[in-house]
Amino acid sequence: MTALKTLILSSRPLSWINTAFPFAAAYLLTTREVDAVLIVGTIYFLIPYNLAMYGINDVFDYESDLANPRKGGIEGALLDPSLHTPTLWAAALTNIPFLIYLVAVGGPLSWLVLAVSIFAVIAYSAKGLRFKERPILDSLTSSTHFVSPALYGLVLAGAEFTPALWLILAAFFLWGMASHAFGAVQDVIADREGGIASIATVFGARATTRLAICLYLAAGILLLFTGWPGALAAVLALPYVWACSPFWNVTDATAETANRGWRKFLALNFACGFLVTMLLILWWNLSA
Repeated sequence: MTALKTLILSSRPLSWINTAFPFAAAYLLTTREVDAVLIVGTIYFLIPYNLAMYGINDVFDYESDLANPRKGGIEGALLDPSLHTPTLWAAALTNIPFLIYLVAVGGPLSWLVLAVSIFAVIAYSAKGLRFKERPILDSLTSSTHFVSPALYGLVLAGAEFTPALWLILAAFFLWGMASHAFGAVQDVIADREGGIASIATVFGARATTRLAICLYLAAGILLLFTGWPGALAAVLALPYVWACSPFWNVTDATAETANRGWRKFLALNFACGFLVTMLLILWWNLSA
């Protein structure tokens, strides 16, 4: 039971919704029906996908996690070496059945999107690839983790890719990059002690925080051009700017204080997720 609890903790339950919701919303708003594909896909992106993404990360980040005070709680497990192999096996065994099903119900384009999504999950942390240690590519890959389920849901459902939809996806991608970049700021000291090069360790805590704020603002600006009611979502960029702005002048030495902003970010995801849901319901009714 202790091992199971640690595996669940490793999958970051607080973040499950961040990957399941984009897929479910994209697929449901396109097909306008609840079917087996929606249910299976949502379950996949809720738990197995996150166990693979974060479990692989916790296995290969063990050395740096030892020096990271955030690990061992809701922000990530500190996996004992005895659990490394079981974690990788658990990720594989929970992912493969779902992937077989999703490939069976999809087509070539959906296979490509799904393959990119899974590759990004593995490449971010796995030894020999370690995209998380390639500045900028680390934020690009992390954002792919969250945007690709939405893109996959759209492709799988046969959505029409309008200019407004592309703007929404682009804004979501910038939001993902900003969130990763700001999240990396709090780990500058731990990552350097662990020999990990991230966007924050290379550019510095202050520059990375300012970049994150600019990316959030850029995401909001893009949403302004999506038409009604999508443009209303532009306002949702402002709470994230508010959470980051107190750390505009943060230094590498004080980077760990950015965890206060990161905890606000975790709460904002639920609040803003609720408001996005309300906007999607409004769009559903207007386009019926």
